[in-house]
Amino acid sequence: MTELRALQLTCTLKKSPSPSSSEVLGRQVLDALGQHGVSGEEVRVVDHDVAFGVSPDEGDGDGWPTIRAKVQAADILVIATPIWMGQPSSVCKMVLERLDAELSETDDEGRPAMFGKVALVAVVGNEDGAHHTTAQIFQGLDDVGFTIPAQGATYWVGEAMQGTDYLELVETPEPVAGTTSTAAANAAHLARLLKAQPYPAQG
Repeated sequence: MTELRALQLTCTLKKSPSPSSSEVLGRQVLDALGQHGVSGEEVRVVDHDVAFGVSPDEGDGDGWPTIRAKVQAADILVIATPIWMGQPSSVCKMVLERLDAELSETDDEGRPAMFGKVALVAVVGNEDGAHHTTAQIFQGLDDVGFTIPAQGATYWVGEAMQGTDYLELVETPEPVAGTTSTAAANAAHLARLLKAQPYPAQG
């Protein structure tokens, strides 16, 4: 079985060690990927001094180049974000902005640098907006060159205008667990296919 690596970028607004529902669901995705021979690593973006910008390195101690190197080494990228006002978190949007720089990066065959990498999304919140948030993230990742597997997102939203968080649940709801399992299985399958047979050379 081809070895694969996954990177989870947790886009919570909370710095470690504060508990994060986004991290919990994202780690469940990594655990599900692990059942398909995929090793995983989690990075909480706000623990790094990531600068605003759209270049690979904004200088002056920018924390993005370290994270970017992990993205480059991964076969599967998992974006885990909370919902705020029906939108992905500001941290998630910053990550997408920084990934925009990859549009001008290519490999030795002229392919965009992110071609061949698979993207998954995990969304949590106690308000509506999971589908809208997922659509926004996938559109950005597709633009950059990531490939999206069938049913490649998992999410949980609590009852509207209530205060329960995902990390407070005693057990994972079966529909969430099933969706996470499917997303992970499809992502691992697709990543192996792309690794064995990459997209055509460009130009």
